[in-house]
Amino acid sequence: MRTDVRVVLAVASAVIPVILLVAGASAGAEPWESTYRPAPSTSTLIRGGTVLDGVGGRFEQADVLLREGVVVAVGQGLDAAGAQVVDAAGRWVTPGLIDVHSHLGVYPSPGLVATDDGNEMVDPVTPGVWAEHAVWPQDPGFAAALAGGVTSLQVLPGSGNLIGGRGVTLRNVRATTYQAMKFPGAPHGLKMACGENPRRFYGAQGKAPMTRMGNVAGYRQAFANAQEYRAQRQAYVRDLDTFERKRGQDKDAKPPTEPKRDIAMETLVGAMAGEILVHVHCYRAEEMAAMLDLAREFDFHIAAFHHGVEAYKVADQLAAEGVCGALWADWWGFKLEAYDGIWENLAFVDYPAGGCAIVHSDSAEGIQRLNQEAAKGMSRGEEAGLSIPPERAIRWITSNPAKALGVAEQVGSLSPGKRADVVVWNQDPFSVYARADLVYIDGALVLDRANPDSTPASDFMLGQPVVGPAL
Repeated sequence: MRTDVRVVLAVASAVIPVILLVAGASAGAEPWESTYRPAPSTSTLIRGGTVLDGVGGRFEQADVLLREGVVVAVGQGLDAAGAQVVDAAGRWVTPGLIDVHSHLGVYPSPGLVATDDGNEMVDPVTPGVWAEHAVWPQDPGFAAALAGGVTSLQVLPGSGNLIGGRGVTLRNVRATTYQAMKFPGAPHGLKMACGENPRRFYGAQGKAPMTRMGNVAGYRQAFANAQEYRAQRQAYVRDLDTFERKRGQDKDAKPPTEPKRDIAMETLVGAMAGEILVHVHCYRAEEMAAMLDLAREFDFHIAAFHHGVEAYKVADQLAAEGVCGALWADWWGFKLEAYDGIWENLAFVDYPAGGCAIVHSDSAEGIQRLNQEAAKGMSRGEEAGLSIPPERAIRWITSNPAKALGVAEQVGSLSPGKRADVVVWNQDPFSVYARADLVYIDGALVLDRANPDSTPASDFMLGQPVVGPAL
């Protein structure tokens, strides 16, 4: 059966992006599509809390109304008719937290060789692999992250390769399959890595890359190959169209031969078309600048630099180019390229006009405390003379990561019409004493700290000495 091909014509450009569909699939179908369905929910009015809406707003003694799985309104004295009322007096209410850099499910707990599925380190360029195909939904880390208020997360391949493959954005819900966790309509991510990791691993084997020169040459060749592949597919589509138009007039006309499908090149073509969002593991400032040059050469956009301990050195450039910095609060010095990390990094990346700072975890432990990691960045920013109130810092773990993942129209804030992903905290979420009392996903209560048995444990944890989610 011939592979279906859909062509999008760029009116003012000679470039014709080609979206390849799975062989035999009907036009418009998505391969490995999400089967996620929101859990049943009831109308809920969260009353009288301090509300941070995720996009800069702070409302005292305010209400948040949730109906049919979406946020209806934020304000005072909202009508509670038909809604379950939650008393939030003295408590704080925020959007659900979002982690843009997680390896839950692909480097799960327990950390054993049998569960180590995060990095296909057989070649420095492996864009054909997808993290979602290795996600283990039974990872107890998902429940631990939920207890920290995390409602969505991007699971990425590891950083041993120049191009490590596709990442996937998940809803943090209990499920048997990864498809039932997959965020509907969220773009794939493309994981790339610069610096020490790929050159160290492959260089130790006497293979390329063994230098940073080799790193950049590897990226460039991969994208040049993708350009050639795209041109072949475009030529095939044009020739096929010509054949279809002439077939009725010329009985001897023969259809063109379709080029061999290459799933690795499909990923890179998707990145150049803007359909797959590029996320780059990169520590040093000059390497971030080099990656931005690479993006210009091959006409793709970098959604975020991850880790970026030297992002403060190029904060103005990142802001000007609309690139987020997905950062730790205080990790530094564990290898040479992390040596120039500073605690003010988050604040300095956030502060230029258009700046986009994100707190990420890259850790099964850190994902449980994204709010406290953000608090560290707030504190250091304040000490440096920058005003970073809670309503500003909350963006680092809500709306900014939603932007970098391409899901800001659905989550990341308490704006009316968005998915009702909400956390009710016992107090200021940037306090070391803060805990998530209630967590809602699509308006359904999925964690109630006062009733831990209401949240089911993963299948792996059933029968283990510790029963229930990590609270």
